[in-house]
Amino acid sequence: MSVILAIANNVIKELYRRKDFYVLLVLTVLITLLMASASFLKRDDIVRGLQAICLMLIWISTLVMALGTTARQIPAERENKTIFPLLAKPVSRGQVILGKFLGCWFACGIALVVFYVFFGLISASREHELHLAIWFQALWLQWIFLAIVIAVVLFGSIIFAAPSSNATICLIFILGIHFVGLHLGKLAMQQSEPARSIMYVIYFTVPQFQLFDIREMVVQHQSIIDWWYVFLVTLYGSMYAALFLFAGWLCFRRKALNT
Repeated sequence: MSVILAIANNVIKELYRRKDFYVLLVLTVLITLLMASASFLKRDDIVRGLQAICLMLIWISTLVMALGTTARQIPAERENKTIFPLLAKPVSRGQVILGKFLGCWFACGIALVVFYVFFGLISASREHELHLAIWFQALWLQWIFLAIVIAVVLFGSIIFAAPSSNATICLIFILGIHFVGLHLGKLAMQQSEPARSIMYVIYFTVPQFQLFDIREMVVQHQSIIDWWYVFLVTLYGSMYAALFLFAGWLCFRRKALNT
C-alpha cells in the first residue's frame, strides 16, 4: 500500500509542477466573481440562476482537469522511459495503475473542495445561511463520478497512444452517456427486435451518470437526499470504477512498454 500511495503522491506533486492547481485557482476566482456579481440583485431566481451557472462551471472544470491529468499519466511515463526504473523497484503494473488512479482522484478531490468552499462562502454571504449537508452530498457524488471518469481515461490510455486522442474519445463517450444514456430505455421501447434488445443491453450496461448529478437540488435548496441513496450510488460508482481499472490492468499487464 505504501508503494501505491507513493505513486499517488508523485502524481499530485507533478500537478503542482505543471501549474494545474494555479489554473484551478484562477478558475475558482472567476467563478467567485461571477457569484459576487449577484450582490446588487435582489431576485431569488436570478441568484439561483447564477448558482446553477457556478455549479455547471465546477462540473466542467473538474471534468476537464480529470481528463487532462489522467490521459497523460501512462503515456508520459513511457515517453520519458521512467516506467522502466519504476517497474524495476520492484513495482507491479497493477500498483502503477492503482497509484495513478488514486493520485488523479485525490487531486480532483482537492480541486472539488476548493471549488465548493468558494461556492459555499459566496452563497452563504448572499443568503445568510448554510446548506452544508446537501453541499457535501453534491461534492461527494461528483467525486465518485470523477472516479469513474479517471478509471475510464486510464483504461483508454493503455489502448490509445496519444493523450489528446484518448481524452477526446473519452470525453465523447462520457458526454454521450450523460446526455443520451437516460433516454435509451425510452428509445428501446419504440424499436423492433433485435434493435430493442441491443439497446436495452446497452442501457443496463453503461453507467448512468445522471445519478451523480444533484445540482438542481442544491440550487433549489431542497432537503438532503436519503443517505441510503448516497451509499448505494457510491457502491454503484465504485463498481464501475473498479471494472474499468481491472480492464486497464488486464491490458497493461500484456502490453509491451518498448513499443
